[in-house]
Amino acid sequence: MKQSLTHERCGICEEEKESGIHLYTLFICSECEHNMIHTEPREEKYNYYLHKLKNINKPKLYS
Repeated sequence: MKQSLTHERCGICEEEKESGIHLYTLFICSECEHNMIHTEPREEKYNYYLHKLKNINKPKLYS
């Protein structure tokens, strides 16, 4: 029996990944989750993650 893997687009790196977490309306892949946890506030990448996480509050448009 063939298993189908479901891939979702990460809200941080914007790549299709198969494993990660859902944080409200945003999917975050395991790699980005790990990188975010280990980023210090003084690092440049910290502001990048903050900017990307602002997308969580935007409701999805269903039509």
